Amino acid sequence: MKRLLYSHGEPAGIGIDLILYLSKSKFWQGMESPLVCIVDIDLLESRSKILNLNINFTEIQSLKAAKENRLGTVQFIQAGKCKDLSPGTLNPKNSKYILDNLNFGIAQSLKNKKVGLVTGPIQKSNIIDGGFKSFQGHTEWIKKKTRSNHVVMLLSSKKIKVALATTHIPLTEVPKNIKKSKLIEIIKILHLGLKTKFKIKHPAITVLGLNPHAGEDGKMGAEEIKIINPAVQICRDMGINASYAISADTAFNNKKLNTTDAYLAMYHDQALPVLKALSFGEAVNITLGTSIVRTSVDHGTALDIAGKMKPNLGSIKEAIKSAEIQL
Repeated sequence: MKRLLYSHGEPAGIGIDLILYLSKSKFWQGMESPLVCIVDIDLLESRSKILNLNINFTEIQSLKAAKENRLGTVQFIQAGKCKDLSPGTLNPKNSKYILDNLNFGIAQSLKNKKVGLVTGPIQKSNIIDGGFKSFQGHTEWIKKKTRSNHVVMLLSSKKIKVALATTHIPLTEVPKNIKKSKLIEIIKILHLGLKTKFKIKHPAITVLGLNPHAGEDGKMGAEEIKIINPAVQICRDMGINASYAISADTAFNNKKLNTTDAYLAMYHDQALPVLKALSFGEAVNITLGTSIVRTSVDHGTALDIAGKMKPNLGSIKEAIKSAEIQL
């Protein structure tokens, strides 16, 4: 039987609220795979009380014991102890708990190909403040724990798909991390992911330039001429339908959107604002290039509403549906 694990992320955020509200929905009952939350029971009970939600909690000792979802019931496995249960206020002491949950989910997914991992939102700065100075984000952590050579962050919605050549690094570091060999691998992984996970027979990838106007023939930067386009050429020679670098400021017009299966952006904020403008709350974050199935929500921790009101469940539903399809 396929099973999903949910690592809820930052305890002070809405990650745990999402699953509590979801367990009261028709969607929960209609899921093909049982979902098991990796969580401290004290956090479940505390947050459900704060939100005034009447929910049953069933602890299981192994994923083999997981049963079909039942309305108003959350199955859980406890992998760590949450130090601070308070919603809305970050506490670095919770960092180890967050990563213990994530590590458990990764380990279980590595053991069993029929287990997928869905992750809730984290606050990277809080984990760093908790002593994990090298932490960059879910994608980078999963790459390390799965010992993957290359991974690609892909955000996908019904309207647009965006992959990233670099992820959570300062803008000043981006040019140093745009390497020909790395871009070739990223384009190959993206191409394969579009074919296998989205069943697109001949994916069309639009590659964005790093510089304004894609460097304008080297007058505004040479990365497109020296690195990006040569990498694209090698991929095109392999039969991959990838464009040469084009300017990001004209890449998202209606005509281009309709003929592009996925965009490859050179840095985090180059294309994600477009995706979130078009599809915020309806997109899913997918990790390509790793041996496990991992999906995530497209939004942050929303500390301002955690423990106060029902959050938008659109993205968590999409993340769950995407994980089920991939298993």
